[in-house]
Amino acid sequence: MAQLPTLDSLDVAGRTVLVRADLNVPLDGGKVADDFRIAASLPTIAKLHERGAKVVVCSHLGRPKGPDPALVMDPVARRLGELGGFPVIKLDGVAGPEVTAAVQAAPQDAVIVLENTRFEPGEKTNDPELADGLAALADFFVNDAFGSAHRAHASTVGVAERLPSVAGDLLRAEVEALSRLLEDPDRPYVVVLGGAKVSDKLGVMRQLLPRVDTMLVGGGMCFTLLAAKGFEVGSSLLEDSMIDEVGSLLASEHGDKIVLPVDVVVADRFAADADHRVVPATEIPADMMGLDIGPETVSDFSEVLGSAASVFWNGPMGVFEWEAFRAGTAGVAQAVAGSPGFTVIGGGDSVAAIRMLGLENEVSHVSSGGGAGLEMLEGKTLPGIAVLGR
Repeated sequence: MAQLPTLDSLDVAGRTVLVRADLNVPLDGGKVADDFRIAASLPTIAKLHERGAKVVVCSHLGRPKGPDPALVMDPVARRLGELGGFPVIKLDGVAGPEVTAAVQAAPQDAVIVLENTRFEPGEKTNDPELADGLAALADFFVNDAFGSAHRAHASTVGVAERLPSVAGDLLRAEVEALSRLLEDPDRPYVVVLGGAKVSDKLGVMRQLLPRVDTMLVGGGMCFTLLAAKGFEVGSSLLEDSMIDEVGSLLASEHGDKIVLPVDVVVADRFAADADHRVVPATEIPADMMGLDIGPETVSDFSEVLGSAASVFWNGPMGVFEWEAFRAGTAGVAQAVAGSPGFTVIGGGDSVAAIRMLGLENEVSHVSSGGGAGLEMLEGKTLPGIAVLGR
């Protein structure tokens, strides 16, 4: 991949810099419930602040259809200030004359957080007027939101077309880590895929299968693959419309690289306190649903991961939020953390699981972007990255 322009190429002292960060964090009762993404964005914001820039930060939060009091950026701005140890000014708009005036009136050492970019109807359509309004706020643009780099929005692409633009430290680290897997991975190269739906991962499975040595598949998505092999899956999550496509993938030249569970934890209903037991993956009772991979599968997957030189993991192995169905995800997390190779974890649920288990410092790279990481590994060009430094 071509060298990205970085922060070090900018002289920001006395200038205003707009940073597109990924501050899309979960909220609970008007407070930040998990500040992983804020902490990940902090080094770039702090570096610009220390170098004498007036820093304007923008991000989306949640998926609002317009202004939504439950998704304002105020709690995020507060947490950013607490983590950064500097005062943060929160504005109630994204762009326009009032926002421009407020940014200009702020002291030079200010860190300013704009309102949720998705409150603006023009954000997702990359509306030129909104992009102009954002560009009017600053002298330079820094994209540090890897999690949104696959979206051609006004705050990722539009503003970058209008200002001198570079990659932030987080975005650069993400691209470097994933490029290592994309361009010439050390072998054996093992990909672990989980999560609910195979339809969300079919594209990446198709693209990665010829490139990897082994693909370990768990989570809810594995039941559609088991069904495609002719096995009964009871009342487990099943995407009927995907069976033919999945079947052709399994029967393809590289289909034998896909490793499916040999045992699963089944339950009588979808509930944390459901009755559950371990059964062979080929013998799921008609009235039961699979909610985790079983211990024998964890052992098999761990053996493969133990000799891997490169690992990418996206998606939990089961309903890890519930203790009864956490062992599969925990076992795979421990195996990835213990792998001697270069290990990357991507996707919100996988990151949440590795952090819940306290293993985030045991892997080579924890990615802040799920969909963006998958698209990059598919070999797609991410518009928010391609536009930088033009």
